[in-house]
Amino acid sequence: MKYIVVLGDGMADYRMPELDNLTPLEKAKKPNIDRLAQKGRMGMVKTVPDGIAPGSDVANLSVMGYNPKVYYSGRSPLEAVSMGINLKDTDVTFRCNLVTLSDEEEYSQKTMIDYSSDEISTKEAGELIAEIQRHFGTSDITFYNGISYRHCMVWHNGSLDFKLTPPHDILERKITEYMPKGPYSETIIKMMVESYNILKDHPVNRERIAKGLRPANSIWIWGEGKKPALSSFNDKYKITGSVISAVDLIKGIGICAGLDSIDVEGATGNIHTNFLGKAQAALNEIEKGKDFVYVHLEAPDECGHRHEIENKVKSIELIDELVVGTLLNGLEKYPDYRIMILPDHPTPLSLRTHTSEPIPFLIYQKCDEIDSGCTGYDEFQAKESGIMINDGYTLMDSFIKLKNLNEL
Repeated sequence: MKYIVVLGDGMADYRMPELDNLTPLEKAKKPNIDRLAQKGRMGMVKTVPDGIAPGSDVANLSVMGYNPKVYYSGRSPLEAVSMGINLKDTDVTFRCNLVTLSDEEEYSQKTMIDYSSDEISTKEAGELIAEIQRHFGTSDITFYNGISYRHCMVWHNGSLDFKLTPPHDILERKITEYMPKGPYSETIIKMMVESYNILKDHPVNRERIAKGLRPANSIWIWGEGKKPALSSFNDKYKITGSVISAVDLIKGIGICAGLDSIDVEGATGNIHTNFLGKAQAALNEIEKGKDFVYVHLEAPDECGHRHEIENKVKSIELIDELVVGTLLNGLEKYPDYRIMILPDHPTPLSLRTHTSEPIPFLIYQKCDEIDSGCTGYDEFQAKESGIMINDGYTLMDSFIKLKNLNEL
């Protein structure tokens, strides 16, 4: 048996007047996914436990079969693992975004314009993070370059006693009440404030402004955590596997779980990613003998944060055509396979941030087709199935271990 997970990050949403009172999943033309829904099983699953913030870290841990209440140690350490950073048990890691802030003189009065600085290129970002490291790097604090706007700071023997806010949660808001809080927050605040003066006139940003692009004029520190320790996916399920994603967080979860992380040329983490390349890479892993591949697509989530209504619909259609369609064609030669399609959490366009509500999942098995009575895959038809999994981390157990999917 071969197992494929196709995860459209943040794909679930609310019905919107701009989409004829449909959700993006309902609006999107997705014949491949809808055909699987007609012959497979759908339901709802709660991937974010009560009392935990609805981040992609927590939600993807759940989808991969790990209880966040047991295994979650913060977002940034998972990203750090993906970046090849060798963490000590006493290290505290932080996500460091390159963001665009408005130009008020007083830093705390600025507005969060863009958490991604117009999705700055990795090359440009590397120059800026190198400058930040030159100014703020010490024997205790080190900045590491990541992908696009996503970077990492490691504080050796640091503290976890902070209240820090994800920048994508405060778009178009003044940052005043979202500045770092906690006993050691002054160190982080000082770096953030000074970073604005260092970066605003940097040659990279002058060139970006000349091109009509937003400048990456500040760092934003958040997502604190410590070295993770996940049990082996192979030991848990007795299968080998790989993870395919453009996002360090997802790569890091996979690596910590003992999965191989596969890089795909042109994978960007947005709607301009190499959808087809990801599907082909997944088929290559199966061809090499892997039993399981986790294909993560970030595009719907990015569109949700940026309130790009048409692009969110389009991203789902691209996943259907270039990812799911390609996978189904390539998997046809195998005697049997299961494919699961789902988001990790909703990222409603109207809210521009994550929520912890249950999300729709779809499981299809080649040799166990049924007549589901559904016309397609969406939030409402999944809910009407009556299947509700409250402990999201158990869904992977069902996907891999159940001999008969009617037991769902």
